[in-house]
Amino acid sequence: MKSNELIRIISYEPHHKNAFRDLNQAWIEKYFKMEETDHNSLDNPKEYILDKGGFILVAVIKKEVVGVCALIKMDHDKYDYELAKMAVSPKHFKKGIAWQISQAVINLAKINAAKYLYLESNTKLEPAIKLYRKLGFIEVSDEPSPYERANIQMELKLKPEIQ
Repeated sequence: MKSNELIRIISYEPHHKNAFRDLNQAWIEKYFKMEETDHNSLDNPKEYILDKGGFILVAVIKKEVVGVCALIKMDHDKYDYELAKMAVSPKHFKKGIAWQISQAVINLAKINAAKYLYLESNTKLEPAIKLYRKLGFIEVSDEPSPYERANIQMELKLKPEIQ
């Protein structure tokens, strides 16, 4: 990474909506197809994620959105949030953006007293699975999924931040 390319992780604002949708739609359509749940969350992030107690973080270099990740509040007896809709601009791969935004999302979950994070993915996305394992996620099963493409489910046990 060039020293002048400072990556900032900031909270989602309404003007980030197109970047949130476009970055996610690009990777989904490259490997899979858009599903109803994708359209719901990407077309309506305020209603589908934020208004339900979730968060979206945005990675920015200068004024360009280069990555996004959502923390979706779950109505589940074990899992507090789902780490979801993580995407990085292909022209900014290998700069540590996915790692930084993942760490920020995990810290945000801890600050919000989460005990467990959950995620769904596909083993075809090898770099993503490798990242999740590096972050400490372990494979679990038997959760119903709204995604046809999901063939792996993972969880991360958290130790909430002391405030």
